Amino acid sequence: MSAEALIASIEKLLKLHRSLYELAIKKTDIIKNGDMEALSQMLNDEQTHITAIEHMEKERQRAAKALAPQNEQPKVSDCTKSLEVNDQDKFARLTDELVHLIFNLKEQNYLNQQLIYQSQQFVNLSMSLLRPQTENINYGPPTKNIKPSDQNAQGMFNSKA
Repeated sequence: MSAEALIASIEKLLKLHRSLYELAIKKTDIIKNGDMEALSQMLNDEQTHITAIEHMEKERQRAAKALAPQNEQPKVSDCTKSLEVNDQDKFARLTDELVHLIFNLKEQNYLNQQLIYQSQQFVNLSMSLLRPQTENINYGPPTKNIKPSDQNAQGMFNSKA
């Protein structure tokens, strides 16, 4: 029973990660188009997926612990040893596919992160071009708007006295 529960939880995790990967690919297009409302909705959808993945991961851990009770946190290799031969092949295939999918998801999220960073840099550049420059504050006589009476009195000490 534990082997079936473990394989079922891995299959569900694989399904959830596939769906999350598809969302990450869609998010790339949304970022490129600059659609903030769709991006906000996409983030909510991703959060729902992440919550479901966390729940399934807890179930997977319980099934793995039941299958290999001698280990506090059983690894894939510990679980594989406890499975029958026909389940070992299926389990190994599913875990390999899950690892590959998680790697692809990580790469896609990194791409999305870079696109968002570049968009932010572009917005900052545009804002700095549109924003008026602050006046340069230096010590010394002002270079503009000098009144004729101020031209003779440039300091508090008059050396001609």
